[in-house]
Amino acid sequence: MKKEKTKAKKQKEESMTLTGHLRELRNRLVVCIVCLVVSSLAGLNFAPQLVEALTDIGKAYGYSYVFIAPQELLMQYFSIALLAGVCITFPVILYHVWAFVQPGLQKNENALFLSAIFFGLLCFAAGIIFAYKIMLPFMLHFLIGVSAGSEITAAISVQNYITFILTIFMIFGIVFELPVISVLLTQMGLLKVEWMKKGRKVIIIVIFLVAALITPPDIVSQIMVAIPMVGLYELSIIICGILMKFRKKFSD
Repeated sequence: MKKEKTKAKKQKEESMTLTGHLRELRNRLVVCIVCLVVSSLAGLNFAPQLVEALTDIGKAYGYSYVFIAPQELLMQYFSIALLAGVCITFPVILYHVWAFVQPGLQKNENALFLSAIFFGLLCFAAGIIFAYKIMLPFMLHFLIGVSAGSEITAAISVQNYITFILTIFMIFGIVFELPVISVLLTQMGLLKVEWMKKGRKVIIIVIFLVAALITPPDIVSQIMVAIPMVGLYELSIIICGILMKFRKKFSD
């Protein structure tokens, strides 16, 4: 009986028309949007506390803040509420993306897709924690130190400060996705471990250039950014190499 139900389900999926797929996509989008709106409204209640938590990071280093437009602080509450809504809704979005594409995936592709989602979230969280614990203290300390002894008084906009903090979080969250992206590309045959090894010197130079662009102009901050990026690149080579060996072993 169970086999018959499974067979019927597969036949239904195979016979689904383009209109049926579009209808399913629309329904899943509606669910995601409703969840985003509800979670953003819920996040609006906690927006002042979240903004205060972000500004407290800078206050520890002597920062003080102003808002230079009547609506500036209110708009930051809305921005933070929307960001909180995205974070809360993200698992729902990932589930519906997986549920939509899952019928067209083979068993190994399905496992790869789920693994990429799981480890991608872990790596993104690790990047944010690294930025919060290590990079932001260095950057904020350096930037406030530049004005030490100057007669110019700092009037730091809340909007600019929060944008700076969230940008740093986003940059390191994306940077820490390097191993996951490398594994996906190698498993799909778009990238080879040999290419990564041969291009190591060029990539390291590019990494230091990128680190110089996204950090304040002091050597300590640049090194603090570049070293984890180089480490993640080397980790990507190791992981991809191990997975490719396992893949060849089981395929033989």
